[in-house]
Amino acid sequence: MRPVLFMKKALILINAYTQNEHELNQPRRLKGEFARLGVQAEILRNGDPAFLQNEDMGYDFCVYLDKDRAVSHLLEQRGLRLFNSADAIETCDDKMRTYLKLLGKFPMPETVPAPLCYTPAEPVSEGFLRAVEGKLGLPLVVKENYGSLGGGVHLAKTHEELKALAENLKLKPICFQRFIAESAGRDLRVILVGGRAVAAMKRTNAVDFRSNLELGGRGEACPADDAAARLCAGIAAEIGLDYCGVDLLFGEEGYLVCEVNSNAFFGGIEKVTGVNVARAYAEHICRVMYR
Repeated sequence: MRPVLFMKKALILINAYTQNEHELNQPRRLKGEFARLGVQAEILRNGDPAFLQNEDMGYDFCVYLDKDRAVSHLLEQRGLRLFNSADAIETCDDKMRTYLKLLGKFPMPETVPAPLCYTPAEPVSEGFLRAVEGKLGLPLVVKENYGSLGGGVHLAKTHEELKALAENLKLKPICFQRFIAESAGRDLRVILVGGRAVAAMKRTNAVDFRSNLELGGRGEACPADDAAARLCAGIAAEIGLDYCGVDLLFGEEGYLVCEVNSNAFFGGIEKVTGVNVARAYAEHICRVMYR
């Protein structure tokens, strides 16, 4: 009888089309950290023939770095443990769904969903936009529900700008959010692994109300204080996230939750803080899977 060989094997699934080195850093770093822990990780693209043609490729788990909702649920139905889970990724991917999940439990800027439009020829309701202005004030933030790296987030300073944005985006799911002026161009990005804050940085942008590093923002190490750490830990637990990045705004009365990113890039925060986020995430996954 041949001896049974036990081998730890993982799948890291990435988007089918991305060629961005900033995005590819994530799976490569994780693969290296898994190797250090004795786990053979294979990086495949969503849509790779090898991935599609095999029901069971012998993986112990999958680090899911795509946002394809259907495939994440299909993998879980095959019995594969995902990091993060399909439901958690789906919640974070939709900004309005994130808001509704956290509503009443965590402090957030007031947010209003836009009615979905299916008939391009119909103009956006002037009465609705006036009501949104009355509720949230101007300027206000217009967000596409699906988007990352600060893309799809706009600032409407006047009624005319709001009307133009709403008209241009009416065929997409969008929402309107109160603008937190005191936090314009600055926020706190907190990375959590296993529900614990492992790294944080303050992001500032002198030329844009969005603080994303990809939009010209600058990051500096800024350890999360107790209030931020507790708030973010509660959010991770509520959504069921093994790993995430939480963006906090600086409100007049304390932190406000801006967004929760289930696949937050860690390259920038590793450089700024010196924290090996990839190692912390890989070690957390191995504790969960092989303890």
